[in-house]
Amino acid sequence: MPTVGRGVEEIRVHAGREYRVVYVARFEEAVYVLHAFEKKSRRTPTRAIDVARQRLQRLIAERHRGGAGA
Repeated sequence: MPTVGRGVEEIRVHAGREYRVVYVARFEEAVYVLHAFEKKSRRTPTRAIDVARQRLQRLIAERHRGGAGA
């Protein structure tokens, strides 16, 4: 999902309803789930993209400070 950030991917779950899991797996130590949500329309809600983007930014900042398993 380039709208969230470099290396961010999406898993689509079809289980009667539609769900999405947004994650980043570009770091050696872990796969980080940035956001998971139920999708109620064809378009991904702006709020869901914003949440994932903010969490990615916090993760990157924490890694630069030496946290998050870095």
